[in-house]
Amino acid sequence: MNKTGLIDSLHKEAGISKAKAEQVIDVFFNSILDALARGDRAEIRGFCSIFVKDYKGYVGRNPKTGALVQIPAKKLPFFKCGKELKERVDY
Repeated sequence: MNKTGLIDSLHKEAGISKAKAEQVIDVFFNSILDALARGDRAEIRGFCSIFVKDYKGYVGRNPKTGALVQIPAKKLPFFKCGKELKERVDY
């Protein structure tokens, strides 16, 4: 399912216009993105938690040339699925 599928599903289930459904989906995802950008954690009970993980820099190797390359420190989002999601997927 993609964003359009979510909008269509919300439109049908809630009985609201597609424009209103799109606005709701946009607010939902933008709220999560804003929280992650601030360094906060986003948690939807039973579904998932998403947080930003810090990774230290390290020395890597270019696989083509074998030369050493300095990899800078970075922050990446980390998704951890919830218990209910695990149970529904592993039926």
